[in-house]
Parts: sequence; C-alpha cells; structure tokens
Amino acid sequence: MLNPNKVKLAIAPIGWTNDDMPDLGAENTFEQCISEMALAGFKGSEIGNKYPSDPDVLKPYLDIRGLQICNAWFSSYLTSKPYEETIEAFKAHCDKLHKLGAKVIGASEQGNSIQGDLTKSILDEKPYYTDEEWAIVAKGFNEMGEYARSKGMYFTVHHHMGTGVQTVEEIDKLMELTDPELVYLLFDSGHLTFAGIDPVPVLKKYVDRIKHVHLKDVRLDVYNNEVVPKHMSFLDAVRAGVFTVPGDGDVDFKPIFDILEEADYEGWVVVEAEQDPAKANPFEYAVKARKYIAENTGL
Repeated sequence: MLNPNKVKLAIAPIGWTNDDMPDLGAENTFEQCISEMALAGFKGSEIGNKYPSDPDVLKPYLDIRGLQICNAWFSSYLTSKPYEETIEAFKAHCDKLHKLGAKVIGASEQGNSIQGDLTKSILDEKPYYTDEEWAIVAKGFNEMGEYARSKGMYFTVHHHMGTGVQTVEEIDKLMELTDPELVYLLFDSGHLTFAGIDPVPVLKKYVDRIKHVHLKDVRLDVYNNEVVPKHMSFLDAVRAGVFTVPGDGDVDFKPIFDILEEADYEGWVVVEAEQDPAKANPFEYAVKARKYIAENTGL
C-alpha cells in the first residue's frame, strides 16, 4: 500500500480535452473538467489548454473544489531555437507553477519531436540526438533544474514517444549526462509500454530519481492490431484508443505500485490517459481509475 501521507493522487485534463487535438473534447468546459475530477475523488490536476492562464484567476476555481496543481507540461526547444529563448520561457512557466503551489515541473525536448506529426510513423521514425544535441539538452536541463531548485521545486524530464528520450538507452544517457541533484525523471508507464519497454526495470533502476509518476495504461489489442501494422502516427494511435486509464488495459500496475511502496515514494501519481471523450466518457473513466487505484494502493 502507498502511504497517503506521502503520495497524492491527481488526474490530467487530457481525458476531457486534448491539447494536441483540440477537437477531442471541444465540447467539455474547463469547469466541467475540474468539477468531475473532484467528484471522482482526485486531489490534484495538471494544466490543460482551457485552464485560465493567470494563476490568480485559476486558483479560486481549484480551491473551491479541493484541487491543487501538481505539474504542467513544458516544451523545451533547445535543439531548434536559441538557447536563452527556451531558458527564459522555462523560468516564466516555472514561476507560474510556483505561484500555484506546484512542487514539480515536467519538461520534454520538442525541438525535433514527431509526436504531433501526423505524417510520421511513431514507431518507425523517431528522432535521435547527435552528440552536439545531447550536450545542449543536458546543459539546458541542468540549468532548468537549478532554477527549479531555487524555487523549491523538482525539475523532471518526461521520456516520451516521438522524442530523443524514448528508449532505455536514451533514458540511461539522459540520467548519466545530467546532475542527479538537479534533473529527475517523470516516469510514465504508458510511454514505456508503447515503446516496447517493460516499465518495471526502468522504475526499479531510477526510483530514487523519479519525482513524478504518470499512470497510463495501454490497450495492446489496439497497439498490435492497428498501431503497429498501420504504422500510425502518435496522434492517430491516440484516436484509435491505444491509451486508457489504469486497470482498463494491459499494463500490470501491481509491481509498479510495489516498487513505489518499497522505495517510500513521496510525490504525486497522476492518471493520464488521452482518449476520445466521445468514445470514453471522461468522468466514467476517472471514476474507474479512482476505484482501481484505491483497491490496489489504498490511496
């Protein structure tokens, strides 16, 4: 069982409205989203594109529902834009999250990512960093981590499909090249499974450097029968229903929960499952995830 005094449970708004494909869930309002999160029993949320951008406007909406912002995605462009431009954008993003009381900021290098490219097969055409790109990414992440630490926050890197940090070897290299006191890992069960990687050894190896956890499940029937043979893009795979909430797909979460328990993990665990809300009612799936997690972790 996970310690409820140390581990908090959140859910991402991407099940209600998809930031990369705004037509998915266009009908779902911001207030409906956060109200249903709270009603389903969650205590935290990440930030979606319908959330008010001003922290002073956003916070009262959350407070009245007993919700807290736990993290928000940051796209870095260290490999494609001027270095300082990304650093300054990160600082502004970090300041906003700090004002909202968040303790974690999650980043992904998007300079050459194909995750949003409908013309690219997500399994066949991922980018790989050159030595020069690895050097600039590591430098940038260390600097971002130092700034986050100055705010009392943890900087985490989200290993993600379609990016230069996707495989076990790339995660290993990222961890080797960055300062363990400044740069941490955002562990995502779904992205590892999608990449053909058993998430358990990765979690076990880096549990002491993991400061944020995404609980994402995968429907292997969709993956094996549609995504792989059709050489789908990442976004087409999402539309096809490759992801779902914990307990509804094929990822075995028990060993994941066991490792977190043994390591005395402290932080947020976040249900994140981008689906088409017209096919997977967000509130119903949030309730399903909440029930499964309660039964298997005690949270």
